[in-house]
Amino acid sequence: MTTSVTGPEAALSTALPAHARPAPAIDTDRVADLIAQLLVELGEDPSRDGLIGTPGRVASWWQAFLSPDRAAVDTCFTESQLSGQLVIVGGMNVWSLCEHHMLPMSLQVAAGYVPNGEVLGLSKFGRIARCFGGRLQVQERFTLQVFDYLTELIGREDVVVRVRGTHLCMSMRGVRMDAAVTTTLQAGGRFESDPVLSQQFLTLTAAQ
Repeated sequence: MTTSVTGPEAALSTALPAHARPAPAIDTDRVADLIAQLLVELGEDPSRDGLIGTPGRVASWWQAFLSPDRAAVDTCFTESQLSGQLVIVGGMNVWSLCEHHMLPMSLQVAAGYVPNGEVLGLSKFGRIARCFGGRLQVQERFTLQVFDYLTELIGREDVVVRVRGTHLCMSMRGVRMDAAVTTTLQAGGRFESDPVLSQQFLTLTAAQ
């Protein structure tokens, strides 16, 4: 068995297929008005120096965060000589929002699969992670969604996804544990039935 390990491509020039996630309709003027009302309710003056323009900037951020690039691209490339190779894409960091407290969570993602006559474009891994991160989420669901989408793309369940998350809802509120890390793992196919393959993945991603 040979092993290839890579980080995500720096430039992402194309994006997930449109059906990966429907783009929500965001009324940025309405959101800005609501943010201004929130500031008032928190005892602030939206018209004071420092807050002028803040509601509009917050609304623009929500629009960008919830709106992925929707250009459709080919995702797999024929490589008829490839089989039995473990491919891992690690070092992917995406931001998402905890839907329970609407606070950020930083998700470190690594994904692996075993090609069988074709390979998945490397930048596609990062695009998938960003797509499912750009919404109100929980880490457990995010991990499963990335796994399910990858299995759909390659047509098999020989996929594994590991996510390590740091959650501001744990570090800023509640127990306030800055060093707490949540790890989730979703594995299928050979990664469930072959302990050697599974251990290789865990070993190679341990430092990521």
